[in-house]
Amino acid sequence: MATSNQQLETYTRAQLALRNGQDRDEIWVAYQGQIYDVTRSRLWRRGNHYEHWAGQDLTGELDKDAPHTAHVFDNFKVIGRLK
Repeated sequence: MATSNQQLETYTRAQLALRNGQDRDEIWVAYQGQIYDVTRSRLWRRGNHYEHWAGQDLTGELDKDAPHTAHVFDNFKVIGRLK
């Protein structure tokens, strides 16, 4: 579900942090500069997925420790870019 970066809104890390499933209903995560809306995923329902927490940039975690590739985000909408 890639979208042209020129059409995407830019969000700061502080704005991303508010979309953690606790402070607001939205559940977002960032990966490689793009922000994904994972709100509808049952795996992120409480704002976390295993040891990963929503509202954060997961690039370092996923590149180092996760058992899956970047394709895990293919089913989620890119809603913005991380500033």
